[in-house]
Amino acid sequence: MYRERLDRRVALRRGAVACAWVGAGARDAIGGRTARSRVITRGPRHHWFGYYDKLQFDPTGRYVLGMQVEFEHRSPRADDVIRVGMVDLQSGDKWIDLGESRAWCWQQGCMLQWVPGSGSEIIWNDRVRGRFVSHILDVETRHKRTLPHPVYAISPDGSSAVTVDFRRIADVRPGYGYNGLRDPYTDNLAPAESGVFHLDLQTGHARLVISLADMARRGPIPDQQLGIKHYFNHLLYSPDGARFIALHRWRYPNGRRLTRLITARPDGSDLRIVIPNGYASHFIWRDSDHILAQSREWLGESKWNNFLFEDLEGGEVRAVGHGVLDPAGHLSYLPGAEWILNDTYPQGKERMQTPHLFHVASGRRIDLGQFHLPARYTGEWRVDTHPRYSRDGAFVCIDAPVAGQGRQLHLIDIRDQIR
Repeated sequence: MYRERLDRRVALRRGAVACAWVGAGARDAIGGRTARSRVITRGPRHHWFGYYDKLQFDPTGRYVLGMQVEFEHRSPRADDVIRVGMVDLQSGDKWIDLGESRAWCWQQGCMLQWVPGSGSEIIWNDRVRGRFVSHILDVETRHKRTLPHPVYAISPDGSSAVTVDFRRIADVRPGYGYNGLRDPYTDNLAPAESGVFHLDLQTGHARLVISLADMARRGPIPDQQLGIKHYFNHLLYSPDGARFIALHRWRYPNGRRLTRLITARPDGSDLRIVIPNGYASHFIWRDSDHILAQSREWLGESKWNNFLFEDLEGGEVRAVGHGVLDPAGHLSYLPGAEWILNDTYPQGKERMQTPHLFHVASGRRIDLGQFHLPARYTGEWRVDTHPRYSRDGAFVCIDAPVAGQGRQLHLIDIRDQIR
C-alpha cells in the first residue's frame, strides 16, 4: 500500500511541480540554460532549514521541511520557540505546521530531517522538562513519540543516531549548540562523561562511545597548549552506515580553534584520525571509503582547498576542483557522485552568495544564482545558503533573505544543468 502511494506521489510531482516555476536565476557562463528558481515560503514570519547534510525533501520530492521563526538578528533565548513544518510544492507552496522546538540554533536549526528509510517520519530536537530530547513524528498519521536524547546524524537505515552534548557546544561555539541548559562540565577541559553518543531510535537508549577525555589523549594534538577546551561537532554517517565522521575540535583561551577529522564505527571502535594536522572544515562522504573535505597544508599547498581523503590514517589524498570549486563552501555529492553541489560565503561589495555545481569529470562549474546577503546578517545569525538536494538530484533548496521578508526557502530546478 505504501509503495503504491509513493509511486502515485512521484508521478504527481513530475507533473505538478514542473509546471509551477516562475522567475529565473543565473545563466551558466559557458552558455547553458538558465537555472530556474522560486521562493517557496513567505513573510511576515521567517523560514529556513539549516545545514546541508540532512534530508530536507521527502522521497517523492513533494514535501520540503523547514523551520519558522518570528525574529532575526539576535541569539536565541531559552524561551524562544520555533515552529517546524513542511512546504507542499503541489499545493501552492502551502506551509503545513507540524510542531515546535525550544532546542535550536541559527546555523543548524533543531536537526529537523526525514528519517532515512521512511517516507512519512521526521525527527527533530526539543527541550522538554529540563532536558534535550528528540521527537519522531509520522506526518501522515500525526503519531509522535519522544526519545530522551537529542540527535545529530541518523544512520542510513533509520535505526540509530550519533549525537553530541549540545550544552557543551553552546558553551564553546555559540550559534551551533542550544541555549537553556548549562554544561555541567564547563570547567573540565576534556570530561570523561561527555563526547559522542550512540542512540537507538527504537528504544531511546544512548551510550557514550567516544569520550572527550580519551580523544584529548589520542595524539599528537597539533599546537598543544595549556587551557585548550575540547568538544565534538559535525557528525555524519557513511553511506553504508558502517562508520561515522566527527570533528574533534579544541578552543584556545584566546578563542582560536583547531580541528581534526576522525572516523569510527558506530560503537566507537576502529577510530581513525583521517585529517590529523588541525585543519579540517566542511566535508561529505563521496562513498563509504572516501571523504571530500576542506583542509590546508596538503600536497604542497598552504591555502584552504578541497581534497578527497581515503578513510584511513595516512591514506591517499587527492586535490579536487582547485581554482574552480569554492574552497570554503558547503559540499554535497549529487546521487551518482558525478556532480558536487557547493556554495560560497558572501563575496564582493555586493555580498553575493553563489550556489554552484561542479562536474567532477570535466572540471566545469555551473553557478545556480546569486543571492544577496545584507550586512546585517552576520556572525551567529548569518544566513549561509547551505544547498540541499532532492532525493532524485533534480532540485536544490537553499536559505537566503528576501527583501522585506527576511530569511526564506528558495527552490532551484537543476534538471537542465545536470542533463
